[in-house]
Amino acid sequence: MIRLFQRLLLFSGLQKKRLIRSFLAYLVSSFFEMIPIMAILTVLTGILKQLSGDVMPESTIWISLGIMIVSIAGRIVFVDLSANARTLGSFAFGSEKRMEIGERLKRAPMGYFNENRLGDITAAVTTTLGDLEQQSVTIMENVAGGFIHAIVIGAWLMIYEWRIGLISLAGLAVALLVYSLIGKVGRKHAPRRQAAQAGLVTAVLEYVQGMGVVKAFGLAERTGKAVDTAIEESKEANIALEKAFSKMTALYQTVFKLARAAILVFAPYLLAGGSITPEKCLLLLVSSFMIYAAVEVAGSMSSVARAVEASLDRLDNIMDIPSLDENGADLVPENFNIEVKDMSFGYGEKEVLHQISLSVPQGSSCAIVGPSGSGKTTLVGLIARFWDVKEGQITLGGRDVREYTSGSLLKNFAIVFQNVYLFEDTVENNIRFGRPDASEDEIIAVAKKACCHDFIMALPDGYQTTIGEGGSSLSGGEKQRISIARAILKDAPIVILDEATASVDPENEQELQKAIRELTKGKTILMIAHRLSTVRTADQIIVLENGRIVQRGNHEELMREDGLYRRFVGMRSRAIGWTLKGGKAHG
Repeated sequence: MIRLFQRLLLFSGLQKKRLIRSFLAYLVSSFFEMIPIMAILTVLTGILKQLSGDVMPESTIWISLGIMIVSIAGRIVFVDLSANARTLGSFAFGSEKRMEIGERLKRAPMGYFNENRLGDITAAVTTTLGDLEQQSVTIMENVAGGFIHAIVIGAWLMIYEWRIGLISLAGLAVALLVYSLIGKVGRKHAPRRQAAQAGLVTAVLEYVQGMGVVKAFGLAERTGKAVDTAIEESKEANIALEKAFSKMTALYQTVFKLARAAILVFAPYLLAGGSITPEKCLLLLVSSFMIYAAVEVAGSMSSVARAVEASLDRLDNIMDIPSLDENGADLVPENFNIEVKDMSFGYGEKEVLHQISLSVPQGSSCAIVGPSGSGKTTLVGLIARFWDVKEGQITLGGRDVREYTSGSLLKNFAIVFQNVYLFEDTVENNIRFGRPDASEDEIIAVAKKACCHDFIMALPDGYQTTIGEGGSSLSGGEKQRISIARAILKDAPIVILDEATASVDPENEQELQKAIRELTKGKTILMIAHRLSTVRTADQIIVLENGRIVQRGNHEELMREDGLYRRFVGMRSRAIGWTLKGGKAHG
């Protein structure tokens, strides 16, 4: 229990003091909750005097009323202070942790996202952190506060009547032992519940995101079974957890009932023997029902406490995201020459690039071609430091890219990916992503250069049209042109084009190629392309096959060699030469 509270306070970061204030205010409110015992004692004393033939003083009523008013007022004030500190602290640390995870994800190597399920990451920053926001401080108050509340009343009973006090504290000690057993049960079952929760999020995300493929191939029933299985596992994990906890919680509650029964039997016994007065006996009987009221709630919260502990375990794993910036500095390169020296790289055990060496001088263009799976996208990703190399070195401006922070390195790159992702926002803001301080006129200017102004103006609200998540309301070519506009707006000295014109309509390609050539003058260009019109203009061409450079040179030099590049050009030329006539294919 103490370990859990230490972990929560450590995890809360800057909000630690707020959570401690909430807990302390709750303890003070518990003190005011115990004050009515004194009011009960006052009234009982007056009633017994009345029964013995004396007149109950009128002051007895007013004293007991005053005690109750103090109790109620104290409870209101300190419960409110506790609730405010708890609410503000828990939601503030939840927000801070989400921002921290977001920052860590930005600096994580791309391999991290390949090795971790989207559902695990999503569940961590949504449901898992949500559980902690709502339950962490409540756990501290109900569990720790409940036991402290019982200890305080038990200590008072020890002073008031030590034999009854011993019974009450003995019951509390046994309850603590049972509570520790509940903790062991939780550590056994709670991780399964957390894993099932993440699996359910993953299954639903995959099902929704892949709906197009599901429908196209008629796999709704098969894919739906995966979601059904995840739902069933989530249900079974929750049921297993609750079954295990219900048995232990029943034992936990039984301890208090037995302790109460012992007090109810022993107090009258002491009265019969003349050891205590009638008013003391009555007060002890009333106290037996009050002493365990708060700590009994702790038992019902035990399953939540274990879930919170499992949530902390999951978030600790997420917080261990590897960072590319651990040893980096905010540097500005002296020039934009790119050097790759004897570089090898692999995903896990599989090496996909072997002993790659190349030089891309500042202001030159380099095209990378090769069969699918030869490592083209991986190579340019390594130059932009989406991953760190396993062997060898990549330098920008004479400095190893690992010496830069991700932010200071990527400031120098404008990248157009083959698979374009647009955010669920306006068209204008998606383009402005390239440079947040850009004016509306600048956005329109780059949109025209990227050949997307006309179709944007045809949208319902023009540049203010909100596009769907991932740009789902636009065609592939439209999305790619917006991403090119975004890259143009950034105006970085190095441009990476990963099949930048792959989804562009043939009638727009020539104009777009002209715009790209005009706007990338004087820049260092790395391009992955299959279109001959793009490749043949490059200052140098690198030919990759099976993760190795098998040819290099310009178009004319490579065409004079009998190698993969010439065969590649021949195949592309023959493909372009095919036309459809009368429903038949002709070369």
